[in-house]
Amino acid sequence: MDKLIIGGVELNSRLLIGTGKYCSNKIMPDVIRACGTQIVTMAVRRVDLDNKDENILEYIPKDIILLPNTSGARNAEEAVRIARLARAMGCGNWVKIEVISDNKYLLPDNFETIKATEILAKEGFVVLPYMSPDLMAAKRFVDAGAAAVMPLGAPIGTNRGIRTKELVQILIDEINLPIIVDAGIGKPSEAAEAMEMGAAAVLVNTAIASSENPIKMAEAFSLAVKAGRLAYNAKLGEEKKYANASSPLTGFLFEGDKK
Repeated sequence: MDKLIIGGVELNSRLLIGTGKYCSNKIMPDVIRACGTQIVTMAVRRVDLDNKDENILEYIPKDIILLPNTSGARNAEEAVRIARLARAMGCGNWVKIEVISDNKYLLPDNFETIKATEILAKEGFVVLPYMSPDLMAAKRFVDAGAAAVMPLGAPIGTNRGIRTKELVQILIDEINLPIIVDAGIGKPSEAAEAMEMGAAAVLVNTAIASSENPIKMAEAFSLAVKAGRLAYNAKLGEEKKYANASSPLTGFLFEGDKK
């Protein structure tokens, strides 16, 4: 069976989704059901235990793995504090580390993220760091105890696709951890492309939430991820520079009737 294993947990779905930007939290159960995800990420700052209607946790089924993220953290110290707070609130020990101090492009700070990953992994967290795709940084995440590595495909929320394709491919080829393409994926076809490359999974938020019909789009992404993974396992055909006929160019009709 082609299972994804993260932090010792065996998963059937290779699609992770976020919870931001939806018109209402009330749609989340239907979106989750439509895409079949088992892991849902949410910003800890959106968890309001005193307001049931606004508390995103109220709309995530109990059998889903929560992946609190440290959105808003500007350095390792803040990320660690947010992760510990999430665990104290009952969100479990999985955490997506986001450390972003760049307000224009929202690119992750790999150095600070590595520091936070090392601290939290030693404390027993299952750490999934969001990072700019860089091989040396990815190797340091492995050494720091990350359970997976989450390189961006394009700046977060842009729906621009996998603009970092060659760099992500290097991580897939060289890093012995699940590579989850996160941020920038805007179409189901792009999710399928990531899976065809050999990514272990993808995380999608804006592309689903900003669509006209998030429930149908969630299902479309689910099918795309499955198709991409199936294609990867089937081994894609070789690309060639010149045309190569699928049928031999000999033995045409009536050729044998010539005298």
